[in-house]
Amino acid sequence: MKISKKRYLQGFALCVVFLGMVRCVFPDVAGNRAAKDISSPSNHFDSLTLKDKFHEDHAVKSVAANNPEARPNMRSKFFNADGSLVKNRIYSVQIFSKSFPDQNDVQLVAANKLGVKPVLDRAEAESRKAELVYIGANPYFYVDRLKSSIPYLVPQAAVLLQDIGRNFFDSLQVKGIPLHKIIVTSVMRSREDIERLRGHNGNAKSNSCHLYGTTFDIGYNRYITVQDPNGPARRQVRNDSLKWVLSEVLNDLRNLNRCYVKYEIHQGCFHVTTR
Repeated sequence: MKISKKRYLQGFALCVVFLGMVRCVFPDVAGNRAAKDISSPSNHFDSLTLKDKFHEDHAVKSVAANNPEARPNMRSKFFNADGSLVKNRIYSVQIFSKSFPDQNDVQLVAANKLGVKPVLDRAEAESRKAELVYIGANPYFYVDRLKSSIPYLVPQAAVLLQDIGRNFFDSLQVKGIPLHKIIVTSVMRSREDIERLRGHNGNAKSNSCHLYGTTFDIGYNRYITVQDPNGPARRQVRNDSLKWVLSEVLNDLRNLNRCYVKYEIHQGCFHVTTR
């Protein structure tokens, strides 16, 4: 027999009224069982057990946090068992030229894909700043006095450069080496800059990656020591040690496919292009 919508709603309403009347006549039907479960001795015991367990765990963690000897199984990458800082070793890379072999033709593919249209001179570069990011002031690196380039990069390259400087800080910290800033020696170049450079720099290419705002050079023979001008002088660190740490940072980012890197022997720099 087919039931109409009206009949169905009437039947549903009658059921609701009937259940409501049962609830009014027998109020213990709904609430008594839940109250009985809560007040039962077994549940009371379980709640006390859980509460005691919580306080016990909290006490153990508090003791372990304040007493290094009480946490034999809690090992840390940054602290020894006696609470002193772990000094990580410097590994560097095996051979610089083999670890950073990315030639100009390889880097140029990424530069053409990710970069801006090359500019003819400084005047045209001034009109293209909307496509570029100013990198002349940053807490993680120092930009050298630029004679043949301007301190602008495409956003992706600017982020890469900042990550290199920040990772370099982190690596120095965990290795127990005083903080130093890397020095950026060359950034974006105009075609006019390239032609002028080719007169005395054999590495300067007519179709250089520096034209596209995707590429920068980081010197590996000079660094800026970070120290409080009113505080004690930082201990001297060999440039070779800093170069080894920087090579680790660049190698990690290169292995993550964040950049291409070319080791420049004559110019004393790492030639880096974002990818």
